[in-house]
Amino acid sequence: VQLQASGGGLVQAGGSLRLSCVASGIFSSLSTMNWFRQAPGKQRELVARIDRSYNTEYADSVKGRFTISGDNAWNAVYLQMNNLKPEDTAIYYCNAAFEGNVNYWGQGTEVTVSS
Repeated sequence: VQLQASGGGLVQAGGSLRLSCVASGIFSSLSTMNWFRQAPGKQRELVARIDRSYNTEYADSVKGRFTISGDNAWNAVYLQMNNLKPEDTAIYYCNAAFEGNVNYWGQGTEVTVSS
């Protein structure tokens, strides 16, 4: 399984970005696709999750601003980020979680929100 994340960049507060994660590999035992982020000096945290039934979960800090979505074949997962805040500044990582607690990670894409 390989994950390739993209879409990060520099944006002003209030702006929007759309992150993409292109996935390749066998997904028969895929449980969820997730976006995590890690800000400088902080632990990595879960931002959003989507399962194979397209149920979604969000961190409280991004509810109402971020939307996770995936395509029908689970070849890609997206994170639409609106009304960005300086505290959203972090490296964002795409994650694929499989049955048996097996995880794969993308390389990360950096998001910087200026005030």
